[in-house]
Amino acid sequence: MEKFGIKNPNATLETLKINGVKTAHWNLSPEELVEKAILQGQAVLSDSGAVVVETGEFTGRSPKDRFIVKDANTAESVDWGDINKPFDADKFDALYNKVASYFEGKEVFVRDAYACADDNYRLNIRLVSEYAWSNQFAYNMFRRPTEAELKTFEPEWSILCAPGFYATPEEDGTRQHNFAIINFTAKKIIIGGTGYTGEIKKGIFSVLNYLLPKEKDVLAMHCSANVGQDGDTAIFFGLSGTGKTTLSADPDRQLIGDDEHGWSDEGVFNFEGGCYAKVIDLSEEKEPEIYHAIKHRAILENIKFFEGTRKPNFENTEITQNTRVSYPLDHIENALPESKGGHPTNIFFLTCDAFGVLPPISKLTPAQAQYYFISGYTAKVAGTEAGIDEPEATFSACFGAPFMPLHPTVYAGMLSEKMKKHNVNIWLVNTGWTGGEYGTGNRIKLRYTRAMIAAALAGDLAKAGFQNDEIFNLAIPTACPNVPDDILNPRNTWEDKEAYDSKASYLASSFNKNFRQFEDKASNDLLAAAPKELAVN
Repeated sequence: MEKFGIKNPNATLETLKINGVKTAHWNLSPEELVEKAILQGQAVLSDSGAVVVETGEFTGRSPKDRFIVKDANTAESVDWGDINKPFDADKFDALYNKVASYFEGKEVFVRDAYACADDNYRLNIRLVSEYAWSNQFAYNMFRRPTEAELKTFEPEWSILCAPGFYATPEEDGTRQHNFAIINFTAKKIIIGGTGYTGEIKKGIFSVLNYLLPKEKDVLAMHCSANVGQDGDTAIFFGLSGTGKTTLSADPDRQLIGDDEHGWSDEGVFNFEGGCYAKVIDLSEEKEPEIYHAIKHRAILENIKFFEGTRKPNFENTEITQNTRVSYPLDHIENALPESKGGHPTNIFFLTCDAFGVLPPISKLTPAQAQYYFISGYTAKVAGTEAGIDEPEATFSACFGAPFMPLHPTVYAGMLSEKMKKHNVNIWLVNTGWTGGEYGTGNRIKLRYTRAMIAAALAGDLAKAGFQNDEIFNLAIPTACPNVPDDILNPRNTWEDKEAYDSKASYLASSFNKNFRQFEDKASNDLLAAAPKELAVN
């Protein structure tokens, strides 16, 4: 006998204009979803019990194919441009109806879940997915209602996820056959033509990044967060590959979450119920918390096994560099069950500087904090994307521009107010290169980065004193426990000092060029926080 899972007896897909499905599976358990995915030939098991899938043509998000419906409610509030691209409301309705009709005669999987650990901001979500493992991803990444809650569950937002449905751009108004479109008025998201699961979670993240600051006076943040034994909260901002997940998974601190949070008048809370970590070059020695989280209920994406085994080869990039694992928060042994913390004492801006010129850690003034937050800098490394042959500076406002529907200064202004109100220490941390740029220098050792963050959290860095560098005017600690003194000032690690000055001035120029788009809304103090460009021979 088919088991359909737990559902509200009054719930129906007809309210979403989905009719005539072959079978609708409501809120199946991870075990049932794994079984379905394997029987459908879409998944296999690893030696640890994690399910392994391939996401198909797309192994990452497609920012150029993400749209927001432009209508009377969004026309004046969304920051329209290359990131937030407008989509016609009538075109959305027509495309939505096509996606809904696509499910007819198919086996579909329904997941009722919610976002936001703080009940004051809870957002109920209903996902209808074509694939069982997409549904399991939502089980992992969103928060999970109780059985009693499921029996009375009422969704506020809905998501239709149909990887096998391809749009016709000329008719449907999309750029190409894949798409992810948000409609704030209808409270619907449609995803088609892509199996990459990150589109599901980032769609709801974009929704929260619009609603919470605008309607609830809550700062939405692309960051990880944890709590110390004394109850002190720390936040880690950073783009993909800078170490948000790795550095927040600290055995000596409880994890609030690894990617998406809100900061309200009461403190910090997680939006999600799981983690979505990169696994490229993952090892038990370097990242034991993440390594041991890969077990039953976890989903490994786009990895390869060692030949003749079911053991994942995390060094293999045959499919993509962006190999991932999704797992529920409780797979991290010291995860904080309530996923909430107080106001942060320390905030860390993480950057992977492949030019090797930023200090491994430096303390920021309030103006510098706002400047580096709006800049959202990291660097792409040669070889990670087609056409990149040397390090390339990347700027993503607020460390999450692709998910921010409002103007970056809205988020930066809220962060600045909260930092001042709660007297927060702000640190810039370079998890990238030292002693030279990528290809010449070396990646800063993870144990040194962990030691510097631990010293900042303990208050030890402030006792050591600081020195300022000439170009970025950053306050660099003169000493740090368990870290060699000579690596704290990056210029000292370069044999060729003139080469350092040239590369540092180049990066300073890149910062300044990027910031010109924000100058008309920046204060004099903020503009003064910009780095200085040297006249290099």
